[in-house]
Amino acid sequence: MADTTHFYQLFEPEHYNVYLDINRETKKITGKTTIAGEAKAEKISIHQKYMNIESILADGQKVAFTTDDSADAIRIDLGKTGNVTFTIDYTAPLTDSMMGIYPSYYEVNGEKKQLIGTQFETTFARQAFPSIDEPEAKATFDLAIKFDEKPGETIIANMPEVRQEAGVHYFDTTVKMSTYLVAFAFGDMQSKLTTTKSGVKVGVFGTKAHDAKELDFALDIAKRSIEFYEDFYQTPYPLPHSWQLALPDFSAGAMENWGLVTYREAYLLLDPDNTALDTKQLVATVIAHELAHQWFGDLVTMKWWDDLWLNESFANMMEYVAIDAIEPDWHVWEMFQTSDVPAALQRDATDGVQSVHVKVENPAEIDSLFDSAIVYAKGARMLVMVRALLGDDALRAGLKKYFELHQYGNATGADLWSALGTASDLDVGAIMNSWLEQPGYPVVSASVVDGQLTLSQQQFFVGEGQDTGRQWQIPLNGNYDETPTIMTEKTIKLGNYEDLRQSNGKPFRLNVGNNSHFIVKYDETLLKDIFAYSEMLDAISQLQLLQDFRLLAESGKISYASVVPILTRFANHPSSVVNAALYQVAGNLKKFVTPGSDEETQLQALFNKLSTRQVTRLGWTPKAGESNDDQLTRPYVLNAALYAKNEEAVASAHKLFTANKASLATLPADIRVFVLRNEVKNFGNDQLFDQLVADYRQTPDASYKADIRAALTSTTDDNQIAKIVDNYENADLIKPQDLRAWYRGVLANDKGQQAAWDWIRNDWQWLEDTVGGDMEFATFITVTTAVFHTPERLAEFKAFFEPKLNTPGLTREIKMDIKTIESRVALVEKEKAAVNEAVKKIVSTCNK
Repeated sequence: MADTTHFYQLFEPEHYNVYLDINRETKKITGKTTIAGEAKAEKISIHQKYMNIESILADGQKVAFTTDDSADAIRIDLGKTGNVTFTIDYTAPLTDSMMGIYPSYYEVNGEKKQLIGTQFETTFARQAFPSIDEPEAKATFDLAIKFDEKPGETIIANMPEVRQEAGVHYFDTTVKMSTYLVAFAFGDMQSKLTTTKSGVKVGVFGTKAHDAKELDFALDIAKRSIEFYEDFYQTPYPLPHSWQLALPDFSAGAMENWGLVTYREAYLLLDPDNTALDTKQLVATVIAHELAHQWFGDLVTMKWWDDLWLNESFANMMEYVAIDAIEPDWHVWEMFQTSDVPAALQRDATDGVQSVHVKVENPAEIDSLFDSAIVYAKGARMLVMVRALLGDDALRAGLKKYFELHQYGNATGADLWSALGTASDLDVGAIMNSWLEQPGYPVVSASVVDGQLTLSQQQFFVGEGQDTGRQWQIPLNGNYDETPTIMTEKTIKLGNYEDLRQSNGKPFRLNVGNNSHFIVKYDETLLKDIFAYSEMLDAISQLQLLQDFRLLAESGKISYASVVPILTRFANHPSSVVNAALYQVAGNLKKFVTPGSDEETQLQALFNKLSTRQVTRLGWTPKAGESNDDQLTRPYVLNAALYAKNEEAVASAHKLFTANKASLATLPADIRVFVLRNEVKNFGNDQLFDQLVADYRQTPDASYKADIRAALTSTTDDNQIAKIVDNYENADLIKPQDLRAWYRGVLANDKGQQAAWDWIRNDWQWLEDTVGGDMEFATFITVTTAVFHTPERLAEFKAFFEPKLNTPGLTREIKMDIKTIESRVALVEKEKAAVNEAVKKIVSTCNK
């Protein structure tokens, strides 16, 4: 964007008539868009991208115009202000970028087919029709779409179809909405429909490559989610239908287009007879996330992209609120603690991280805002803190007021805090702005100083960080009554520790429930007391101890070696959340060993010690009626046993493979990836490799595809690794949407790391050309960073990425990732000997 004047300030659209003629064969879009609105200035701009503008009429008269591709703009000098109607004729390409209007490719019974869909967030509606493509520029839309239609094909959009004339499909006028939420799709689809209690039609759509039963789970979750939100928000769903569409090619996870939500197939469709519980939970939360947006994001939309968190943070929290209400036996908040919480804490501890609220203008920089660990996960933690402070009654009352005041319009963070503050009599904005406007989070040190129980806050960094004296208003959630609700000062004293301990009768703890965005460093006195009672702590509290120890060790505030002996204390815990935290710490120990070394053998022995009893208890195959915890724990311990090269585990996996060789897809989904990976690593050959590649190509089951990918990328065979890397750019086998996972799989494989790293450096331009306009593009750098931990790789990373520092949308990511690898390398060099000695000591003690 050439300047920071938003186009909406110059021209306010009120209504669009969008006519599109889309030809899949020629990959050409012919369009005519009519925009009625008010010109606030004589010289205005309208967004367009990759278009050939043929003519523009203003109130029926031809008007001169120029295009400014650097600003995605059409410049028009009207010579007047006031109400005006533009008619713009244009052509545009149908691209394969997964942005704008684009084809998805798939096969049914060997026949290649296309499903046309849309992705307009953030700034890609301007590739489909000329518009004021900004969130604040809300208008109503009439869509009319013609395409090279074949018998039996279906077309769907935000609103119901009202008529068809001469091959043109006309859709009902939308409510007032932002351009990035407009959506439609057409092709050979199947669907299943139902209706909510309030009369909203709900449907799930997908290609006919899938079994019809794969639509059932999503249909049920979508229906019940909408019913839940209508009650929770106390605001009716405002459209006649809610369609959920699975697209075979989709760069994001899902997109909340109003009335037509689009998803990756992996996040909508599943086999109800053979899908792991954690996959069902993931799919359910994705659906609930997108449907939360139908109010929070669609009905009320952020005014500008700097308030993206208003959309995403809230939806991220509400997905858990909704699924916890409709599937309480899943205890889905535990998933929040094992996925969102550690992601937010890790990312937010790096100096240079963005704050939740970020000023931004450039379209490339807008896409970079979608930092899942900050805008989604940290933002959700902020709102979990708000919910805990307010309670659900005040939260719901505040949200109802917020929707009433801003429906069909736009809002800022201040508007939300105002509505919630009015409902709760709390100055919510004053508390939350310290979390919203500044990056990072505090470590609260709890110590007994001169007999006084003393708390102090300081910004927490993993790696080097510049302490600028930031302070937060911290909801402490302490378990002593003497603990204040909010800590606003740098340091506070709660009183004489011995007196407090005696009167409370339990060890002192902070952040009970692990819902506030900070970690705790207890001194030796307090920690000893907690450990004496640790078996009485609930699972979340035990997870929290492991989480905080890991982060403190990553930062160098405690020795990593001191954490190692703690692991055996938790090894036989029945809770899946404790095992998630345990194996995250244990997995991090792998960076301290060299592949094939004696130290790695010792580490494998430790993994064997940690997992043996649990593997014996749980067995390899799921049992009827077993608990959710057992279902979710089994993958952690099986993975550990196989890393340990436990002979019995390796043999059991091989036996399962042999028994199911003719139909690998029917292996229980909970364990299938471990069986396949074990076979490739320990019994692999070219015949197995080719069989799995063929299965990957043919199966429509996204879960099975992911398991095959994980297995193939773990191969130790140089020729097979080369074959995989050679296919990175073969979209017939590896779709661009799946490439990052294939790349990371080989990169994380010690035998394949060099080949994957060479590929991304040699073919970076191809990667940029293929997915460079995609908000996922920068994450190729992120996943590389997550793997590297040696001085050699750090030097190579810097040599390759530092020259790209000025690339819009990549600057912050590159800077942060260099710091991340630097801190990891320094930690490994400093602690390697002590960590390996600690591992050796535990193993030798266990062997006696």
